[in-house]
Amino acid sequence: MRTVNRLLLLGLLATAPLAAFAADEAPSADPDVTIRQEGDKTIQEYRQNGFLYAIKVTPKGGKPYFLVRADGTDANFIRSDQPDMLIPSWKIFEW
Repeated sequence: MRTVNRLLLLGLLATAPLAAFAADEAPSADPDVTIRQEGDKTIQEYRQNGFLYAIKVTPKGGKPYFLVRADGTDANFIRSDQPDMLIPSWKIFEW
């Protein structure tokens, strides 16, 4: 019985650091927001666990609009208020 208790205690002590490490690496519910200026526009990029899912564009003299993913691809965004509007995404050069 004493050996079983010692093994249980040893097992608990061995797994405690793993549980603390897993809690540190848990995905957060809050998005990461990156704000930058591009000319006369303010651009806010919304990321969840490193995945870019929305962009808010605020022109200096206009009302803000959102670009959201049309599907799961990397560069296919559409305007949330005008989903039929096509957003060009051409590659000029690629190394």
